[in-house]
Amino acid sequence: MTPEELANLAHLRRAKDAIDRDYALPLDVPTIAQKAFMSPAHFSRKFRAAYGESPYGYLMTRRIERAAALLRAGASVTDACMAVGCTSLGSFSSRFTELMGESPSAYRGRAHDAVEAMPACFARFATRPLRSPAEPKSSRNGEALRQGAG
Repeated sequence: MTPEELANLAHLRRAKDAIDRDYALPLDVPTIAQKAFMSPAHFSRKFRAAYGESPYGYLMTRRIERAAALLRAGASVTDACMAVGCTSLGSFSSRFTELMGESPSAYRGRAHDAVEAMPACFARFATRPLRSPAEPKSSRNGEALRQGAG
């Protein structure tokens, strides 16, 4: 790895740490890119290459992760939404459902006894939102769809 690539990784890590720390603040890609000393477009490409998702996607995943912890603790959906920096309850609910597989209200309403019994470090790992893999693209002969149906 070249010294320039190492420097870029250090800058990306600084930006990722800023997202983890400041997730509840109004962040956007240009603001985060400044922390990495890169243009927004270059930063987005490098971030995706290094971490496998866009900076905005990473930010929203962290926000949903923190919101899930608040919902498990008994916060209302609206309070959790606002506490993690989301301004639209509808967008928050859609993203929460996409990442967690159930609505925020359903998540809040069910028991989380197993998570509450875990040490915090294990609970964070066990409850981390994961994006589902992309749907297979159909080809002219439908081969991708048949392989996915397996």
